[in-house]
This record gives sequence, C-alpha cells and structure tokens, in this order.
Amino acid sequence: MAEKVLMKGNEALAEAAIMAGCRHYLGYPITPQTEVAAYMAKRMPQIDGVFLQAESEIAAINMVIGVASTGKRVMTSSSSPGIALKSEGLSYLAGCNLPALVVNVQRGGPGLGGIQPSQSDYFQATKSAGHGDFRMLVLAPASVQEMVDMTITGFELADKYRMTSMILADGTMGQMMEPVVLDTKEIKTFDKPWAANGTDGKRPHNIINSLCLEAKELEEWNIERYKMYSEIEENEVRYEEYMMEDAEICIVAFGVAARVSRNAIQAARAKGIKVGMIRPITLWPFPKKPLLAAADKVKAFVSVELSMGQMIEDVELAIRCKKPVLLANRVGGIIPSPEEVLAKIEEADKMGGNN
Repeated sequence: MAEKVLMKGNEALAEAAIMAGCRHYLGYPITPQTEVAAYMAKRMPQIDGVFLQAESEIAAINMVIGVASTGKRVMTSSSSPGIALKSEGLSYLAGCNLPALVVNVQRGGPGLGGIQPSQSDYFQATKSAGHGDFRMLVLAPASVQEMVDMTITGFELADKYRMTSMILADGTMGQMMEPVVLDTKEIKTFDKPWAANGTDGKRPHNIINSLCLEAKELEEWNIERYKMYSEIEENEVRYEEYMMEDAEICIVAFGVAARVSRNAIQAARAKGIKVGMIRPITLWPFPKKPLLAAADKVKAFVSVELSMGQMIEDVELAIRCKKPVLLANRVGGIIPSPEEVLAKIEEADKMGGNN
C-alpha cells in the first residue's frame, strides 16, 4: 500500500494535477488558494512543465484556452472573485468544446467579502459560470484525499467529454492538512484527434472556434452539446449515502458542511432520531434520483450549507417538493457547528410522520 504523507489541501491538489499529466499551470494568486500557484511555481520547472503567473485572472483563463486547444492537460485555479473574472473564458472553453480543469477554493462574498471559507459559489458553478447554454462538471471534495482523487477524476472526465471540469472546494479544504495517499495508479488518457497541434501533412488542419454566425448551425451545436450533457447526467452522477438505511430525516451537504453533519448525525442518533445523509460529490450532475427515492422514505430534508441557501433549491427540485426541506446555514466565513445542525434536525423531527 502506498505511503501516506501529510499535506495541505491546496498543495495535495497541485501534486495530483502533476500526477494526472498536467504540465501547464496558468493562474494568479488569491487567498485562500495561493498555495496552489506557489506549489506549481516550485514544481513545474522540476518536471519540464510550464508555470505562468498571468497579469490577471482574465489573461490566465485565455491562456488556458490556448493550451487546451493543443490537447494538453491544463489547469488554472482561483478563488471566488477570481473565478467571476474568468466567466467569459469559461464560456469560450464550452463553446470550443475544450477540456480543462478549473479549481475554485471558495471564499465569502459578494464583492471582496472575506478570506474565510464559503460555499456561496454554488450557483456560479452549477448554473451561471458564464454566458450562453452550457454546463461544467462540478466536483465537491470533502477531504484532502478527495482533493487528490477528484483532481485526477476531473482531468479524466474533462478529456472524456471535451468540457470543463471544476473542483469546487470551500476554503477549509484548501487550507486544512490531512494524511493523503498519492496513488500512482494508471491515469486514463484519451486520444485527441481534434487538437490544433500540427498535422505533419497527415490530416486536415483542425480549427478551434466558438463563433458561429449561422443561427441554425449554432442551434444544432447547442442541441448536440445538451445530448452529451444528458449522457453525463445518466452516467457520471457521484454521491455518498451515510446511514440512510433506516433514516427518517435526510441531511444533504457537501464539502466541510458534510463533515460537520456527520457529527450532528451521530449526536442525533444518540438521542434516538433516525437521520442519515446524502452527500453530493458531483454538484453537476446533481444526484436527483437518490434524493427523489429518499423522498418516498423520509419525512423531511435538511440542507446544510455555507451560503444563504443555494443548493437547497436543487434539493427541492430533485424531490419535486414531496417533503419539506429545512436550511441549516452560516455565512460570512462561519462554519455551522454540529450543535446548530442538530438543532435543525430536531426541528425536522417534530414535523410529523411520513406521508
């Protein structure tokens, strides 16, 4: 078995990107993800890779488009306001059908907000990353080990579907230290006959472009893209169930909120309250089917978030409003305590039997 090493989340993620074959990192420092850039600045020259601190977040994402066009694995990272600056480039990546990995280690907002952890970029990642009709694959780690594993998965899924993958980590995941296994298992790679990487006269030139002046042609492109998204929703949903076998209340939480919720669940079980959790690992595609199935068994849901209530809307849509959904939340960089989550569980427990 591979040896465990103690690493900070941001640095573990960066090393995982290198393991996955990323040799181009283009970014700009912003708390609480600056360690990603600092680590890449040190490691990339050691492996004949490219580290470039761009003059702005906008420049960084446009450089990502250039590298992705050649078929190379490329990554950028930032935190909330920096990701907002990248939004136009994220749309261009989608319009060009280019694979890339984008990392958002979230901080509180809106505006400059604060540098403490947040989950308030959920809407941005899953619904409004940029203009136009497109989606990104969104993975939400809940440990430093998952920062490693999901970085590798993110690259693989991006290449498989020719689209952007995003790691959506709250600031806690980036800053905390935990033992991790840097597994050297075989990394999946994909042929990229579409890449603009030279022809040697053996094939026609590939043109990477997101501009389409003919309305009918653009419509057809978007329809085809959404057919692929339907395939992803069918095949790439990832989630974890915790103590759901006999649960009468279902917690829904991701990232650090899920870790807090586990402690609250144990405390509730000690009081005789049957509660479990469905933890979305992919925020898009969202685990609609397991939540809808749970709605036939539980009497209420509790969405635990570091936001004013963003994921709760997807929970309500997934369960088709069959059962009430309560919100347990803190914002501004404050993490809900297990006691606060427990109080919301007890409130849900008083809501009556199943119907």
